[in-house]
Amino acid sequence: MIKKIIPLFLLIITIPIVLVFIANYSIELNAKNKTFSELSRIKKNKVGLVLGTSKTLRNGNVNLYFKYRIDATIELYKKGKIDFVLVSGDNGSKDYDEPTDFKNELIRKGIPENRIYLDYAGFRTLDSVVRAKEIFGQASITVVSQKFHNERAIFLAEKNGISAVGYNARDLSGKNGLKTRIREYFARTKAFLDILFGVDPKFLGKKIEIK
Repeated sequence: MIKKIIPLFLLIITIPIVLVFIANYSIELNAKNKTFSELSRIKKNKVGLVLGTSKTLRNGNVNLYFKYRIDATIELYKKGKIDFVLVSGDNGSKDYDEPTDFKNELIRKGIPENRIYLDYAGFRTLDSVVRAKEIFGQASITVVSQKFHNERAIFLAEKNGISAVGYNARDLSGKNGLKTRIREYFARTKAFLDILFGVDPKFLGKKIEIK
């Protein structure tokens, strides 16, 4: 009996590990030469899709992922690499509004309000990239986030018929960066499974084409 249980146990723990490896390898390979840290190397797209995150941490400090994505977006816009900004994030409650936080900061840094569009239903990266096409009418986008996040977004975008490149915001190192990287392994596995099983965004809705 024990001899039968051991191989089954090994199989149960091996399959998830292999799946995580395949998902991460596939997403990194797919994004090769499609993410950029230098403005001079990235092509122009009409719209930059900024992936949302919280403005502050639980302790009240500024979330550096937020700050660095703002900085990267400003760089793209001021150098003429994008004409419009689409901020996609979570607005799951009246007290939590990622898109508006980004919008207010982008306006404060010099991007005109009429150049900024908000997607309040970007609950996941999958939702953000698919809605950029289905709701906002974009078949080609520049994703703005940290490199690891851009790689996943590009994978999801291309699997949904969207041409995408990524502009890499500054990343974090140390303990905070490590925690995020560990979570990213599982987020990539979820993204891989979403594509495999044809998962759709939580919401679609009325079109708001960016022209």
